[in-house]
Amino acid sequence: MNNSLLEQINKEKLPNHVAIIMDGNGRWAKKNGKERTFGHKSALGSVRSSIESCRKLGIKYLTLYAFSSENWNRPRLEVNVLMTLLSSAIKDEINDLHENGIRLNVIGDFSKLPSKAQKDLTKAMELTKHNEGCVLTLALSYGSKEELLYAIKTIAKQYKNGEISDDDFNEELVHKNLYTHDLPMVDLMIRTSGETRISNFLLWQIAYAELYFTDVLWPDFNEEEFYKSILNYQNRERRFGKISEQLTS
Repeated sequence: MNNSLLEQINKEKLPNHVAIIMDGNGRWAKKNGKERTFGHKSALGSVRSSIESCRKLGIKYLTLYAFSSENWNRPRLEVNVLMTLLSSAIKDEINDLHENGIRLNVIGDFSKLPSKAQKDLTKAMELTKHNEGCVLTLALSYGSKEELLYAIKTIAKQYKNGEISDDDFNEELVHKNLYTHDLPMVDLMIRTSGETRISNFLLWQIAYAELYFTDVLWPDFNEEEFYKSILNYQNRERRFGKISEQLTS
């Protein structure tokens, strides 16, 4: 790893919340003459690198798009491999996460996951729930449109039951009813593999996020690549609807 990149990063201008669309496992495997599942198995190193990078920099929130609601439509064998890998990875990594003060969080339709994965994740979240370091959120069986629909239905039910009134309808009400109600808005969204789509990921939460697209396939996304994304972020002017002169004044 190139330490000079780490030294260039301004610790006063770090994103508070980084989200990553981890893409390219299948293409990486094909490129190396292997089956797609080999790419998924090789991706864990990049997950570790991203977590470690956040820990070193002091980035508080990291959200990883691990399995989308649409991914259930993939070949059954691939889905089964991914679910098995999820359980084994949680069991293998949870002690290290806990020792480093990392809290595990999950968003998405938890009920659709296999019972073993649910059990392993629940146990891991319980173990780490009081940790105060980085919050690692795994988006599993997650789709942003589904999340927004869930929020709308919840708010409609609250209104029907008289729990809220017309005056309560605002952005904060929506935020409180999202899966991510206890997470801040995303500052930096990274997608690997050269694709430039959002793919139904955190549509509300990335409203003012900086988007970083890289051609690097996910299994090759190491600490150095993560630091490159942070440096790119720090070279951008975040205006939030204002003009440059307002920011400098």
